[in-house]
Amino acid sequence: MVDRNVAERLSSNSAFALELEGVGRQFGALVALADVNLRVQAGERRAILGSNGAGKTTLFNAVTGDFPPTAGRIRFFGEDVTNFPVQERIRRGLRRTYQISQLFAGLSVIDCVFVACRGVSRSRLSLLRPGAQDATMAQARAIARSVHLDDILDAPVSTLSHGQQRQLEIALALTGAPRFILFDEPAAGLSPAERRDLVAILNALPAHIGYIIIEHDLDVALRVSSYVTMMHNGRIFKEGAPAEIEEDEEVQAIYLGEGHG
Repeated sequence: MVDRNVAERLSSNSAFALELEGVGRQFGALVALADVNLRVQAGERRAILGSNGAGKTTLFNAVTGDFPPTAGRIRFFGEDVTNFPVQERIRRGLRRTYQISQLFAGLSVIDCVFVACRGVSRSRLSLLRPGAQDATMAQARAIARSVHLDDILDAPVSTLSHGQQRQLEIALALTGAPRFILFDEPAAGLSPAERRDLVAILNALPAHIGYIIIEHDLDVALRVSSYVTMMHNGRIFKEGAPAEIEEDEEVQAIYLGEGHG
């Protein structure tokens, strides 16, 4: 179901960070995505909601190239990236977090962020340790500060709480001048206080960085997004402003009625 407001958005001449046209993904006989059409403007903050099995993570995998689509086209800032490998999409400024943490447990917080910054810099092959005035280290410290980890920079990653690990994942996604980020359930397993901190971090991101957030916590999703896409059975079911989606009876029946909140 696509209302007139959505149609107007799709026909707009605005610059889009992400465009999906007829995107599908099959795993053998299983249709995980079917004819998904989606446009997200540069700098936009979008939430994608849906119950388990709706196709949300599969959609992310198609966009990032982890599991490329079996049908349709994907454009990133106007460039067709449908057949690009993961690393080429990363080089163009696409970032992603995952449901399961993928961190360097043996490093400190600051070293983990520094390695990520160095990995996308021109000096990434250098074996020299950073000096006191190293620009990349300064960037790593600034990123850690932006996700509220500046008071535990020297703490081993292995000692971080689950919420702190989520914050560190966001820090890693911010390295290398990202243009667009995909957040895959960043609030999963967080306490109420940690969720409030997450909302503050996401709302404080630079305005030019757009993102899509997949989230089961409806309250978090609606507080950090300006537009919402609802998925059901591998298709886009409904779209609208956060208030419209929250009050929609069909959304409540599908989403909230299956135990998600």
